Amino acid sequence: MEASATPAPLSSSAERHLAAVEALLGKIIELSGFELKFEARRSREASSPSEGPGWVVELSGPDSDLLLVSGGSLLNALEYLVLRAVRVEEELFGQISFDCQDFRRMRAEELRLMAEVAAARVIETGVPFALNSMTPRDRRVIHLALKSNTRVRTASDGAGHERRVVIYPVPESASTGRPPRR
Repeated sequence: MEASATPAPLSSSAERHLAAVEALLGKIIELSGFELKFEARRSREASSPSEGPGWVVELSGPDSDLLLVSGGSLLNALEYLVLRAVRVEEELFGQISFDCQDFRRMRAEELRLMAEVAAARVIETGVPFALNSMTPRDRRVIHLALKSNTRVRTASDGAGHERRVVIYPVPESASTGRPPRR
């Protein structure tokens, strides 16, 4: 039950929440009995908020595999619980991300590949394709993966936990100008 954190100078909106995130996460780990430690660090991938989180809370330790069972559901739940409990504004949720064993990067790569395969199918058949319901983070990866593909457009459809991305073909005559995204 080790909880270590690397404090950083606070300047952005997301950064001002880091101390509270670290304190609460440390307490949860301590009280839960999990053998985990964590480190908050600036993300290496993101140079702007649209590209990804500004801060990553990396969890590791003997119990880290438990966080990744069922598609990372415990990791997702822990991230959501901590960010809500320390009152991080919803628009900043994407700026502080919890990760374990590079799960988020591998999931993003998987989603980008899924998006490309689905887009190829839509281009070939001309029929829209609805992906399974996804978290907001996963939907965002799909939208960004297909953003530069002028032969398809994406839109989110549904509500709540049933929200998903639908990939639509762009008619040949319209592919010169990018259709508006919803």
